[in-house]
Amino acid sequence: MANKNLNAAKTAKKDEFYTQMGDIERELQHYWPHFRDKVVLCNCDDPYESNFFKYFALNFNQLGLKKLICTCFDGSPVQGLELQLPFEWEPEVDELAKAAEPAALYGGQRKSAYKVEISEVKDMNGDGAVDLSDVQYLLKNDKNAISLLKQHGDFRSQECIELLKEADIVVTNPPFSLFREYVGQLMKYEKKFIIVGNQGAIIYKEIFPCVINNKIWLGYGFKGGAAHFVSPYQDTATATDHREGMIRVSGVHWFTNLEIPKRNEELDLVCRYSPEDYPTFDNYNAINVSRTQDIPRDYSGIMGVPITFLDKYNPNQFEIIWQASGNTRASAPTSVLQRLGYVPHPDDRGGCGVINGKRQYSRILIRNKHPQRP
Repeated sequence: MANKNLNAAKTAKKDEFYTQMGDIERELQHYWPHFRDKVVLCNCDDPYESNFFKYFALNFNQLGLKKLICTCFDGSPVQGLELQLPFEWEPEVDELAKAAEPAALYGGQRKSAYKVEISEVKDMNGDGAVDLSDVQYLLKNDKNAISLLKQHGDFRSQECIELLKEADIVVTNPPFSLFREYVGQLMKYEKKFIIVGNQGAIIYKEIFPCVINNKIWLGYGFKGGAAHFVSPYQDTATATDHREGMIRVSGVHWFTNLEIPKRNEELDLVCRYSPEDYPTFDNYNAINVSRTQDIPRDYSGIMGVPITFLDKYNPNQFEIIWQASGNTRASAPTSVLQRLGYVPHPDDRGGCGVINGKRQYSRILIRNKHPQRP
């Protein structure tokens, strides 16, 4: 089911969804070996409030990072709410701020775009541990770590692209409304990444070819397939687990191209194929499988499975051929449509699977590489 909060935000281009520390910790614990001696970039994160920044700053030494770079877009609605601005403006910096557009003010203080670069994190207060107070001391006392950006902090600006080129791994929650463009930039510069996005984005015509070509896959995910984000928006979700000052978004996931153990786990198949249980699509030479857990172990042909299958996808076990959704007819190569036996149907609206004249939810079209004998 489409999420009302997320769809409304994408339509209005409201992208202030701030990820909780607990969600970041649960996902990133699986990637620790990837970070040693790496430059990590969080390029959609307010350095003064972002939990991504705090996570990497607090774990800088344990992860063995080479450098942490964090940038934000000017006008951030949460800037300075927890970690205060690092220093009083000097005249030349003030002039630079005045020249930036658009002007965004917060309590009389200009909310401009900043860059934080950290190459080491020390126990500044001598209490035997690195904690948030040490990070705050670093921000307030090391002017070399912080600088004002000239181009508003947009990840598409040349200034931020140069930082992207320097980075080894990008970790952030990018704007949902710009997800296609954001992933396209990561692919262009061939960057490793761990990012948050709407699970439905996996079938975007700009994203899905990357899935087929094993350039992007799903991480471990949020508990229950939903997450609570700190956000200034009203929570209109119908679910009952509302939280004060937060917004619940379902169907979100972690996207990555870093190898993780989960990617090599095989899905245990227990069902057997029968024509009665697995009807054939009217417009595809494929059978419909309503639930990932019901994939038949002995079927060698093409199957249409739910998008949630991608959370269990192992490229050694399955081949992804294409998708059956509203943009399939326009996005799939002719050779793929021929392989799928696709025949336009008056009710498929561009490629959705149809069974007995009834259009189905979007499906991923797959084949079992190693079917068992019947």
